Amino acid sequence: MSSGRGRARGSDTIQVWPGSPAPLGATWDGGGVNFAIFSRNASGVELCLFDAAGGGERRVRLREKSGPVWHGYVPELLPGQLYGYRVEGEYDPEQGHRFNPNKLLLDPYARAITGSIQPSKALFGYETGHRDEDLSFSGADNLAAMPRCVVTDGAFPWDGDRRPHTPWTQTVIYECHVKGMTALHPEVPEHLRGTYLGLASDPVIAHLRSLGVTAVELLPVQQAVSEPHLSERGLVNYWGYNTIGFFAPDARFASSGTGGSQVAEFKAMVKTFHQADIEVLLDVVYNHTGEGNRLGPTISFRGIDNASYYRLVADGGRYYFDTTGCGNTLNVGDPNVLQLVLDSLRYWVTEMHVDGFRFDLAVSLGRDPGEFDPTARFFAALQQDPVLSGVKLIAEPWDLGNHGYRLGGFPEAWAEWNGAYKQTARRFWRGDDGQLPELASRLSGSADLFEHNGRRPQASINYVTCHDGFTLNDLVSYEYKHNDANGWHNSDGDDGNWSWNCGEEGPSDVESIRVARAQDIRNMLATLAFSQGVPMLAHGDEMRRSQAGNNNAYCQDNETSWVRWDLDDEARAQLDFTRRVIDLRHENPAFRRRRFFSGRRLGKRAAKDVMWLHPDGREMKRGDWSDAASSILGMWIPGEAADEVDERGRPTTGRSTILILNAGSEACRFRLPKGLIEGVWATALYTVDGEALAVEDGGLQLAARSLALLQREDAL
Repeated sequence: MSSGRGRARGSDTIQVWPGSPAPLGATWDGGGVNFAIFSRNASGVELCLFDAAGGGERRVRLREKSGPVWHGYVPELLPGQLYGYRVEGEYDPEQGHRFNPNKLLLDPYARAITGSIQPSKALFGYETGHRDEDLSFSGADNLAAMPRCVVTDGAFPWDGDRRPHTPWTQTVIYECHVKGMTALHPEVPEHLRGTYLGLASDPVIAHLRSLGVTAVELLPVQQAVSEPHLSERGLVNYWGYNTIGFFAPDARFASSGTGGSQVAEFKAMVKTFHQADIEVLLDVVYNHTGEGNRLGPTISFRGIDNASYYRLVADGGRYYFDTTGCGNTLNVGDPNVLQLVLDSLRYWVTEMHVDGFRFDLAVSLGRDPGEFDPTARFFAALQQDPVLSGVKLIAEPWDLGNHGYRLGGFPEAWAEWNGAYKQTARRFWRGDDGQLPELASRLSGSADLFEHNGRRPQASINYVTCHDGFTLNDLVSYEYKHNDANGWHNSDGDDGNWSWNCGEEGPSDVESIRVARAQDIRNMLATLAFSQGVPMLAHGDEMRRSQAGNNNAYCQDNETSWVRWDLDDEARAQLDFTRRVIDLRHENPAFRRRRFFSGRRLGKRAAKDVMWLHPDGREMKRGDWSDAASSILGMWIPGEAADEVDERGRPTTGRSTILILNAGSEACRFRLPKGLIEGVWATALYTVDGEALAVEDGGLQLAARSLALLQREDAL
């Protein structure tokens, strides 16, 4: 197979000292820059230096190699220096090697990347259209199509920045997209809309604080690339789940758009969030990279050391072992690739001050090597790491590989996106039969999923909607996905939405339908707020954001995906309601237990720490749970069941509550249990707009498809 050197350009007379193999990446020390890059199988590495405009390529051969790391020190270089690599070696795809020195490559450890990838056949390591496809060798230079890496110095005035360290029990997560949150915000300065600084601007911070949000979970902000098939159709990967730079904040969200300014702007954003007592969590994609399958472009990892960075099929190296559905799977089983991931995570914590991570398709990270294992090297490494073991770790607990759905199977320190919660909440409020047992499990923290290995309710990240799928408004407005704008003839996106349209597909002028939709949304938001575990809102759901029925808007960087801030009366009412339910959650520690309910009596009292109530006022019996047609349930939590403590370890008592959920199509009389629940009870929340709900004659009349929260007023 092919081997060789790229055409020399510039001069190799630049002074180069041996330098050091650590740290990896480009490190400025005040006198020059140390460059170090891992490639176990390369035969040679050239450092490419560029002028401030990105041109004038000068190549410098790195002649030092320590183990699998090539390195060199160039004196007198300064922060802002643009660079990249060309790597030599065998081009033998059938053995897993795809070296091609005609391709400028991004440094996997680059702290900043400037410019964007331009569509070009030269991006591919093979000759596109050749009868042997990727077995052929491309002699085309990709220089004009590639961005450049940027040397950074890391200095930033943190001014004593302090992390909020919000306990899991008090955490409320708001999932959002950096650009989508502010692209249309009229109070954000126009030049900051869609940027890190715009997200941390005063009106956005004020909005989040008014909601009671304690953490923002940002859709991917590591440097990403759009897939070629999207670029060809004039679309982009808006969500960003296609990473190409694991250390670099995405330049798309920088206000200046030049050099390495995105690093300082990202840090300024984090600092501002921390001043507002809001944590910053990153949605990170270490399961695959943006280079796609064997027919994808050669941008970085593939050209540096394909056989090390990617998992390849066992019977040859040409094809990728893909458990992600994205063409490739990062090989975290390789010690140097695992080091890359850990170094990246530590960098975002120590240098960028983030507070935790949500790991996309996290099952792929625990395949050691083929089947998922909660004791895999990746998990073990995080558990013993003095930095990473102290931040919030959240798993998306599935991938597309064999036995890929592993909800509840992650290590003790991890929380997980609870897809079972989403499904149950949707199916119950849609009116599906037989949902009461599942509903009780989800309301009480999903002990059936998490308690078996000593985990607590906070392992469950509860959500009804997220970036992927219908918005909350669309969930009650569409029964079918409407994804034609994506260009796949509506074949993309999930068909299993458990949605309903309340009688008409899409927007409606029928008053009864509009009222029903608003009430269903309130039902689901209240259910989320009053469930044990950690609630997560998707951005804009508190204001009736719609994607016009698109449940896979990953490629829609436009008003389809952006949050609208010109609120009508319905949106304002929804916002006020969302604030109210989150306030109620924060006010009552009984909704935020540190441990699962036991069902046992509390001391000498007859009361249990939780009691499930039948509409006739008695405790639910075994036969009641098996009644598939039943659609109403009460949940009583006595105030003394709260197990929260203050900073000195003193118990904090909550308020006794009764949560009643009626998903039926008929109103229902609900009686309060005699002898067990005494005292004065008042309605703290009722999801039927404009109607009062009073406790009279030992019970109340609950409207169809409604939720009520009662609180004891006179005592616990």
